[in-house]
Amino acid sequence: MAAVPPRPPTSPSPPPESGTARTGAAPLDDPAQRLGLALVCAAADPALSGVLLVDLDPRLVDPVARLFGAVLAGAAEPARPPLVLGASDRDEDLWTRIRIRGGEHGITVRTEPGPLTEGDDADGAPPLVVVPDLARLSVAGMRAAVQLLGADVVTVERGGPRRTVRPRARWLAVCRSADVGRVSRHLLDRFAVRLSAAGLRLPGVREALAETGPRPEAGAAAGEGEALFAGLPAAWRSAAAGGVRPVPVGDAAIGRARELLGPDAGVRRELALLRLARTLAALHGRPSASADDSDAAARLIGVAVPQDAPGRPESGPEPPGPAPGPTGLPGTVPERRAAGGDGRPRPRDGDRGLLDTGPAEGIGTAPGAAPSPADGSPYPEDEPAAARDTVPLSGPRRRSTGPVSTRGTVIGTRRATDLRDIAHVRTVREAAVHQRARGTERFTVSPVDLHSNVRAAAPERVLVLLLDHTCRGGTGDGNWPEVLAPFLQWAYTSRAAVQVIEVGAADAADELRAGSFTARGVLDPRVPGALYRRAGRATPLAHGVELAAHTLRRLLRRQGTGPAEAWLVVVTDGRGNVPLRVSHTGRLAGPVAAAGVEDAVEAAARIGAMDRTRLHVAVVDPGREPYGDLPYVLADRLGAIVVDGRHAPGAEAAGE
Repeated sequence: MAAVPPRPPTSPSPPPESGTARTGAAPLDDPAQRLGLALVCAAADPALSGVLLVDLDPRLVDPVARLFGAVLAGAAEPARPPLVLGASDRDEDLWTRIRIRGGEHGITVRTEPGPLTEGDDADGAPPLVVVPDLARLSVAGMRAAVQLLGADVVTVERGGPRRTVRPRARWLAVCRSADVGRVSRHLLDRFAVRLSAAGLRLPGVREALAETGPRPEAGAAAGEGEALFAGLPAAWRSAAAGGVRPVPVGDAAIGRARELLGPDAGVRRELALLRLARTLAALHGRPSASADDSDAAARLIGVAVPQDAPGRPESGPEPPGPAPGPTGLPGTVPERRAAGGDGRPRPRDGDRGLLDTGPAEGIGTAPGAAPSPADGSPYPEDEPAAARDTVPLSGPRRRSTGPVSTRGTVIGTRRATDLRDIAHVRTVREAAVHQRARGTERFTVSPVDLHSNVRAAAPERVLVLLLDHTCRGGTGDGNWPEVLAPFLQWAYTSRAAVQVIEVGAADAADELRAGSFTARGVLDPRVPGALYRRAGRATPLAHGVELAAHTLRRLLRRQGTGPAEAWLVVVTDGRGNVPLRVSHTGRLAGPVAAAGVEDAVEAAARIGAMDRTRLHVAVVDPGREPYGDLPYVLADRLGAIVVDGRHAPGAEAAGE
């Protein structure tokens, strides 16, 4: 790390207290105190943008996230809501955001920056990204963290838009020490601040932080995050809000960091420790980072520091027993060396009680057994106990059976390179052309005649739209795109195939039967055209529901090539006036009464009995009266959710 000329510090050093070392740091032995200082360092220095808490109680993830948000926002503005990443996030959800608008001339698609990059060019506090379980984070989220954490500039190029930003977001991740082995080492090394939070207590966060600085004034903090932030020292608050200027790092600090981490530590660990030492030196108003600051950074994250560390006074021999774990910062060990973990004096050898035993030993441990992760170590992945994934940053393979060339719809032919998936008709035609030239008595097929099928990739997701055009009187003539915007956006971002089934259109080829067509995606011109058709007279709703059931059954029953997820969206008022028998025969005889409605409900029951692990169903209610309960009866048989189509909720959902 290159040294820069010394600059004046941005924050004054806190006043010295009794019992503090020459570093000027207040004693920090409690886990809550260490956490507060670590969050301040991450907020003050963009190079420390990643914070990883090991073995944090899941119940404390939300309070710690609110504390980090308050530290980032400061006292002048409210904290931003964090972006929470989990196992279901995709690249389309993180880097870009698709906006679909319905207009006079059809559907308009606009691509905007996603949640990971939209706040980088904005003013105010840096955004916060929270990962409650790093081991269960999706592959897309892991790749995003690898690309953003510690990067100076990031260029995003996806689907046309190109954007170059400077990452400002801070990441707060939580992981159990037993699951660290499942996480990629490249991802773990991106988190510059790592510390164990196994002993963190919820009441201790407020109490411990309040002890390190002045208590908040009455009415100064409205929420818990603001109260915790107000409990930090004034110098820390100003540094977290405005940042600190990087100070030079001396050769002694670099050498001390290498000595503390060992010869097998990577370059990223050394840089992370030195950046943390540099930030601690700036917080305490020192002109440069020294070996004492490297020791302070090591103690903060939980790295063991030898007893002969620089800046520590000489002391007598330690009493026999296990060496205490890392506690606090420089200057805290001389005062607490004779104290236990709870701050009380440790009894001498002669004062031990009769029932005082040695350290506890695990049941079933034997020589040669795999050791458990070190307690309080910031690098539990170094222990050989955990099972490791071979390629943790690679996505799962596509769910399929058989070769890729033998799946999907046939869209053409090409000259064969092997004997799989032969196009027999094209092969026979090619051989027939050359029979006279070959002069053979029997029909001969040469290798040059062989052609194989060209197949389109089977869609992973499918959207089935059942549109009842005769119910437009309740929803108006132009707001169907707004109502269906969330479903169309899902189909667009997931590259889903679209099956449109139309009922009751004025220009239908047969008004007694439902019509349908298949599109490769929502950008097919036929899809927006289906949203603006005029209403007709007949409503063969039962036939439309039956076509939807046949389509879903055909898609879902294909093993290995069926879609992983499918949506059925039904837009109807439930008033079917064409019985199913009339749709099959094409002949209308006598009054129909409620036969059309009953047939539609009976056909919907077949869809409700399908496997719902991959199928989702929604019914859009136009809110027509009378008989406003018919869409709910149909949704009950379909096992569907009901979407209110009277107020076009899709417009608000698409504009969020």
